[in-house]
Amino acid sequence: MQDGADTPMRVEIRGGRILWPDGTIEEGSLAIEGGRIAGPTRATGFSAFRVIDARGLLVLPGIVDLHGDAFERQIMPRPGVEVSLGVALQETDLQVVGNGITTAFHAITWSWEPGLRGREMAHRLKETLTDMRGRLSADTHIHLRHETFNLDAVDEILEWLEEGSIRLLAFNDHTPHIHKLLGHPAKLQKYADRAKMTLGHFEALIADVWARRSEVPDSIRRLARAAAEARVAAASHDDTSAAQRVSFHQMGCSISEFPMTEDAAAKARDLGDPIVLGAPNVMRGGSHNGAISAAPMVAKGMCQVLASDYYYPSLLHAAFRLAREGVLPFAKAWGLISANPASAAGMTDRGMIRPGARADFVLVDDEQPALPRVAATIVAGRPVFQANRLLVSGF
Repeated sequence: MQDGADTPMRVEIRGGRILWPDGTIEEGSLAIEGGRIAGPTRATGFSAFRVIDARGLLVLPGIVDLHGDAFERQIMPRPGVEVSLGVALQETDLQVVGNGITTAFHAITWSWEPGLRGREMAHRLKETLTDMRGRLSADTHIHLRHETFNLDAVDEILEWLEEGSIRLLAFNDHTPHIHKLLGHPAKLQKYADRAKMTLGHFEALIADVWARRSEVPDSIRRLARAAAEARVAAASHDDTSAAQRVSFHQMGCSISEFPMTEDAAAKARDLGDPIVLGAPNVMRGGSHNGAISAAPMVAKGMCQVLASDYYYPSLLHAAFRLAREGVLPFAKAWGLISANPASAAGMTDRGMIRPGARADFVLVDDEQPALPRVAATIVAGRPVFQANRLLVSGF
């Protein structure tokens, strides 16, 4: 059945176990109209054009992923092998919704390095995402990871903020680490390869960038002020100390993304700043690079948000593992990937199942608690993914 041109789409999710904002899970049905949650159908006498059969499934708020950069591997599946951005982002979108992510922040790194993380790629990604806006199933946004030594990009980033192209701005500072590798050609070679430069030219580039380091603090303050004026959420990345977190907090960067030390995370907690850690860290039981382990940080109240980082399936599995191992009740564990990231990004219209909110859902088959899987994903009331049995009727 085709929806009338003047008639809002009406959908009913029937018979699922619904996670409500108070943390309870109860079997019931939900009405959706015009992409919004209208409420429980038992209270509305709702007549649906489309019915989604959720019997035996959990009905959960859609996942909000504040930091995902696995799309880079779709762009460059092997070192030096690049595919069409349209193809890469379309494939990424399939992976995103297939893993229950309804709001995706693509973490685009804009560095002083040319290549995959350089100016040309940042512009191409922005333009391609803009052109594909009506084709992508997930509600997709740009999380711009600004390398703070990338001083030549500051004016352009200010323009992006003003025009509304950025939804989350993060301040990265990997340059000191790369600069320390001067004199160690074997360790520096991978960065030269990533930038598609000879080692000698890359070493000269680092020296030029490092020579301008005194200009970096003022540029950070300028961008942080512009983000606040544009009401764009801002984050510091890899905080190493409590003092560093205080400094960014005072500039209006309220999110602490992947703090490197417990001191930095503790200060963020004390300041009331959301702390973002990696879901792969939780899913795997520890960090892949020797950083702090995420699950104990969750238990200590020093993690409010989990992000997919480099692996989209990790969000679903991390939340279930935290609940399965008794680190958090399930509702609070799910909040780390739904309500909390939505709140941190200033998205007050999603993250919880309540009347008036966006109808973003993931239906999960939890018959095997250690191996939950996405049965269907719904974005703004529209089914965009389903696995195995037919769940949607009434088309």
